[in-house]
Amino acid sequence: MDVVLVNRSAVAVDEAILKRLEAVAAAALAAEGMPPYAEVSVTLVDDDEIQALNRDYRGKDAPTDVLSFPIWEPEEIADLRLHPERYPERPLLLGDVVISVPTAIRQAEEYGHGVDRELAYLCVHGVLHLLGYDHEEEAARQAMRQREEAILAEAGLVR
Repeated sequence: MDVVLVNRSAVAVDEAILKRLEAVAAAALAAEGMPPYAEVSVTLVDDDEIQALNRDYRGKDAPTDVLSFPIWEPEEIADLRLHPERYPERPLLLGDVVISVPTAIRQAEEYGHGVDRELAYLCVHGVLHLLGYDHEEEAARQAMRQREEAILAEAGLVR
């Protein structure tokens, strides 16, 4: 699994945290049955940049914690899981995840855990969105949360 991580946030993020984000994104891809040549981009930004993206792409003029921009439709992801040989492109780009570092810091304080855990959670959450998960309905929200927590637990990031 390849994870392209870019920190464009003015907030300094420790190198160990950046490595952990790469690892949890790759772990999420592996746990979800993506082929080893799958690739995602994870970009860390500030609130102004994520607010502009949220406004431009979702019509919500406010900062948010994480945005996902999938390239594939959920049906295509399901087919990729079953028939990776049908997708010979290398690397196989799945989409982009954008995380606001200042929002992650605020949420970590609010939830009473470390910034590293919050950033990792948002990263896994974003990757799962790329793979077709959503949380619009309660059952889907619970399934997504269960996958997030299982992947984070594997990485040693339990609540």
